[in-house]
Amino acid sequence: MSLPPAVVLAAGRGERMKPLTGDLPKPLLPLHGQPLISHVLDNLRQAGFGRFLLVVGYRAELFYARFAGDPAVHYALQDPVDGTGSAALLAHKWTQNVPFLLIFGDILADPADLRALWAQLMNDPAAEALVAVKHVEDPWQGGAVYIEEDRVTRFVEKPPRGGSATNWNSAGIFAFRPSIFAELEKLPLSARGEYELTQAIVQLLGRGARVLAYALQGEWRDVGRPEDLDAAMRITS
Repeated sequence: MSLPPAVVLAAGRGERMKPLTGDLPKPLLPLHGQPLISHVLDNLRQAGFGRFLLVVGYRAELFYARFAGDPAVHYALQDPVDGTGSAALLAHKWTQNVPFLLIFGDILADPADLRALWAQLMNDPAAEALVAVKHVEDPWQGGAVYIEEDRVTRFVEKPPRGGSATNWNSAGIFAFRPSIFAELEKLPLSARGEYELTQAIVQLLGRGARVLAYALQGEWRDVGRPEDLDAAMRITS
């Protein structure tokens, strides 16, 4: 049996990381002598994933050079870079109509969690998607995920500060069945001028699809700002 596929979204420049991303995309910033995205791929490999699609955009040639000769790494070029939803849609043909994991290219997660969340989706044939979540004081900087038991009931991207009645924040890791692509194909342009992956999940919920939540248990870090690099250094080697 072939190892499951994983899609890594790495097309953006990383505006919140300036000036560190003046010449480098954020996923290529160095950690312990290796680019951040290499640690992401190492975690995925340890979790049992064996085929990777990097969705690249800004300075794509640097990714091609970094992973030249690695037969497990494939690419899709996002041009223009206009949102995580359109980025995810580029994986349609590559995934070959099988379930897949999707992770943002600046997310470090425990391989044990990656294995467990994948198993949760695979063990529930009725589930169409899974959202990894992290408990926070206020999810205003990410996505507020409302949960009943293990099921997602509502997803609000970038809620107002103090306006959420949930402490669950989207952790930037998802598992999908191929039905997600039908939702990605009909995404509207968001108020931010992007095609957003989270809107596809909202559409799934709107048609009554079963969407699961997995609460991360181990180390996790969204390396979104310069101050996150110190914390990322502590959980990588």
